Amino acid sequence: MSYVPKLKQEYNEKIKAALKKDFDYNNPMEIPKLTKIVVSKGVGEAVADKKLIDQAVEELTTITGQRAVATMSKKDVAAFKLRKGMPIGAKVTLRGSRMYEFLDRLVSMALPNVRDFNGINPQGFDGRGNYNMGITEQIIFPEIDIDRVKRISGMDIAFVTTAHTDREAKSLLTELGLPFKKN
Repeated sequence: MSYVPKLKQEYNEKIKAALKKDFDYNNPMEIPKLTKIVVSKGVGEAVADKKLIDQAVEELTTITGQRAVATMSKKDVAAFKLRKGMPIGAKVTLRGSRMYEFLDRLVSMALPNVRDFNGINPQGFDGRGNYNMGITEQIIFPEIDIDRVKRISGMDIAFVTTAHTDREAKSLLTELGLPFKKN
């Protein structure tokens, strides 16, 4: 018997049934699911100091449990002293078990560590069933050792779903445990 993350098991046993009841799907393949989570971090100061990219990649790898990659600039921008192909950020794409494990840690351990937290903004949907949120400090994750952090930086997290509308996606993410602000 292979390992199945707690959140994935809960999705298969309870959340699918709740979504099917709420939206009256005829086919089980219509029920929305979480496809991937992309965690990315832009490092603008990397133009001057290349070591910042290595630190960003190391932090994202520690937080997600999967090797992060450096992202390269796509074009030249003279005002920022940026050349095409220079490393300018880091990202990691999570799927399958690692995705559910990361989501579980985000909801149960990281978000409660945010100062004055009263829910995430429900305005981050893109109109096609995907949700984007930003985190201002990487130190909310328990995997990060605060003593080793040289500078506080944020990151963006994108939740990609198979939902067709924002309402379906919000319902799915709420069932998965994301605490949205009440209007």
